[in-house]
Amino acid sequence: MSSKKHTIVIVGYGGMGSYHAQLIGENEHLEVAGSFDPLRARQEASEAAGYKAYASYEEVLSDPAVEVVLIATPNDVHKEIAVRALQAGKHVVCEKPVAMSSDEFKEMIAAADESGRVLMVHQNRRWDEDFRVIKQMYETETIGALFQIESRVHGANGIPGDWRHVKEQGGGMLLDWGVHLLDQLLFMIDSKVISVSSTLSYILGNDVDDGFEAVLQFENGIKAIVEVGTTNFITLPRWYVKGIEGSAVIEDWSLNGRIVTRNSESEHREPTPIRAGVGLTKTMAPPSEGSTITEALPPAAELPDGFYNNFVAVIEGNAEPIVKNAEVLRVQNLIEAIFAAAEKNEVIKNFDTYEA
Repeated sequence: MSSKKHTIVIVGYGGMGSYHAQLIGENEHLEVAGSFDPLRARQEASEAAGYKAYASYEEVLSDPAVEVVLIATPNDVHKEIAVRALQAGKHVVCEKPVAMSSDEFKEMIAAADESGRVLMVHQNRRWDEDFRVIKQMYETETIGALFQIESRVHGANGIPGDWRHVKEQGGGMLLDWGVHLLDQLLFMIDSKVISVSSTLSYILGNDVDDGFEAVLQFENGIKAIVEVGTTNFITLPRWYVKGIEGSAVIEDWSLNGRIVTRNSESEHREPTPIRAGVGLTKTMAPPSEGSTITEALPPAAELPDGFYNNFVAVIEGNAEPIVKNAEVLRVQNLIEAIFAAAEKNEVIKNFDTYEA
């Protein structure tokens, strides 16, 4: 990488915008030149943090010192902001979900191609350690080949914020946490999604979903269950995975968890029947003593670089993006299939743009 610092303006200086400012401030190759937000309170917050508050988006685009526009606004205006920035010769980092539809995202990709500028989506949870532990297990077959992956995030606080309650602005949990969980699965599993079924939750009475469940079937035989809930006062594990030789659980982001595998060196013994309710069962009895091995979780898989280091390398022409636009488009198509499956109450097929 060059010693030059690339200048970024943050459009939308709310919670995520200020968070990005912190991340960028920790990167030696980038600096925040300022921000644009129509809300006066956020302009003042930007100035208090030491950044210039641009008076208009036009002023941002016309400033030759600005190389990159970072979009951290509500979802419904991502496309317009991104296309205008790309046409003005700026590189773009966009928060997820990148757009309201796959068609909108295709327009953004076309604008990037025509301008010769970089468009990257901030799918930051590819770097989450809990996910990278599961990725390591998948790639190295720590518990044998995985055949079922369950990925969940649960809370009991309802839908946060304001615009996230509004359908026209891209609110709801499928477009919020769902984007992350689906992106993680498609990034990890090198196979086509051949079918999806789903249900959306509207328990809280909003116009947007307060949670969802989706079942994905991959061509290589893996079944994935994805769930997001905001009315869960008792949470299920963040990850539960099954492999040919064992099972693994990660309870939370603190990496509390374990793997349990078959002890191939143990002499096989039939399990002893146990009393279960008003009957007996041998099928559901605990494994016989010594027939399984309980171990700590394996180390996390490593990614080539962090998001912003990778972004700098990409705009300098020295690397391929870790988050590729073709991958993001697959996620957009999957989200649309999940919405359609829930609305039609049927299994949706033939939507994945996967290429081997």
